[in-house]
Amino acid sequence: MARTTQIANSPVLNERHEFILEILRKQSSVSVTSLASQLNVSEVTIRKDLSYLESLDLLYRAHGYAILINPYINDRHINEKEKINTEKKRAIGIKAAELITDNDSIIIASGTTVLSLAKEIKTSTHLTVVTASVSVSSVLSRDKNIDVIQLGGILRNSSVSVVGPYAEKMIEEVSCSKLFIGVDGFDTNFGLSTTNLMEANLNKMMMKAAQKVIVLADSSKFGLRGFSKICEISEVDQVITDSQAPKQIIEKLNDIGIEVTIVQE
Repeated sequence: MARTTQIANSPVLNERHEFILEILRKQSSVSVTSLASQLNVSEVTIRKDLSYLESLDLLYRAHGYAILINPYINDRHINEKEKINTEKKRAIGIKAAELITDNDSIIIASGTTVLSLAKEIKTSTHLTVVTASVSVSSVLSRDKNIDVIQLGGILRNSSVSVVGPYAEKMIEEVSCSKLFIGVDGFDTNFGLSTTNLMEANLNKMMMKAAQKVIVLADSSKFGLRGFSKICEISEVDQVITDSQAPKQIIEKLNDIGIEVTIVQE
């Protein structure tokens, strides 16, 4: 019989439970079939173990595998998100700003990571920026060398950005060199996602209006899923992230030809 351990006021975990959690700490996700093979037990036993661990909020089960955290995320206000991973976002923003060229025309979507980019943009020539984010417009409007085109439409309170048919109609009329986009979730199976359906639709149209799609995502976004899918990861040209991004995800992105830039925060 498997040995069990318990610390005062802590849940009872046996050796299989500890093994499963250790595997997840190392590789973020693992299949039921793989665990059954490694532990030499039935898949039924593994499913029972996973159910128990999920009841303790120690992992999340989905489609025949387990992951360390619940991948499904809720919408949060930009003021709350802006306080999370600030140094990582700033480092990503600095690196992204280096990609902007003289007399460039770019699209900046919405979110706190692209807002970090906006704060780092400096130009001595001319730059045209099309954006859904009111916060980005506010930052960039201070620079006389930058023409800001603020998309119109329905203002989302949580992101302080616009969505809807008016914004979509405006983005149809432009063509830009680059789209800088932030995401709520970056999952190698589900793709890029956000928590809002209308925002996802606008982001899809932004991608069509840009020659290159550049995703700005700190490491906390990997493995997560928002409600609304934006695109497959194969539709992305470049990803800028921090040094704590999961190695297996970075390797997969490299394998399918996506340029990955790692910043040191």
